[in-house]
Amino acid sequence: MPRRDDTPARRRRFAEAAREERPDLALLCLLVAQEADPELDEDGIDAAQIELDRLAGLVPYSPGGPGAWAAALAGLLGDRFDFRGSAADYRRLESSLLHEVLRRRRGLPILLSVVWLEVARRAGAPVYGVALPGHFVVGFGDPYGHHVLADPFDGGRVLSDEDAALLVAGALGVPSAATVPAPATPLEIVLRILNNIRAWAAARPELTDVQLWAVELSLLLPSHPARLRYERAKLLVERGDFVAGAKEMEEYAEVVAAMEPNAAEAVRRRARAARARLN
Repeated sequence: MPRRDDTPARRRRFAEAAREERPDLALLCLLVAQEADPELDEDGIDAAQIELDRLAGLVPYSPGGPGAWAAALAGLLGDRFDFRGSAADYRRLESSLLHEVLRRRRGLPILLSVVWLEVARRAGAPVYGVALPGHFVVGFGDPYGHHVLADPFDGGRVLSDEDAALLVAGALGVPSAATVPAPATPLEIVLRILNNIRAWAAARPELTDVQLWAVELSLLLPSHPARLRYERAKLLVERGDFVAGAKEMEEYAEVVAAMEPNAAEAVRRRARAARARLN
């Protein structure tokens, strides 16, 4: 018997979770993972949340100030359980899926940071995510006052603001001031994870299905770049759904026409060309 398509229900749940007053970062990451891994069921989601709870229970009680919290998490997650990353992790989709990162203890900087954030938050730490260009780290303490930055990708190595600036300079290729961005919200973190998945799939032409679901989940977030609608339209056309892709292009053209009339007309031409491929 063919498997029932539960995609609409999954998408509704993701959209509802994203619109909660206090979005559950771990749940949103696991709902993203469900799109990639059809074997991840409700029991699997519960198991991942339980593992985060278990790890949090192993954090020493009230370690002290920001530095002590960072050291406690590094000792537990970095040293004892060996959560960290390597260059090879950038080549694997599993590195962007929270349940796989918990299983393998390997992942991209942002997913390793999600593990740290969720474990530290459950343990009562003053913790937040820091979305540096090209890298993601965590902070402990007051982001606008006394704080300590740690790099989960490097096992929890403590970073000064100057170290963070060097990471940014390396990513951008230009010198950067020793300033750290404001804390990233859960929805900003989820959008960045989806952006990573889109970029990973875009480099693999045979995986337009992965790129498409990453775009479609991004569009379900309360705030997202409008251009994602155009990206979705192009993917639909590329996958042979010319009518839906053309319609999406035309709707996007209407959105941007007032500010970018030339761009809107170019999109309309692409929509007409997509419809013409039906003949």
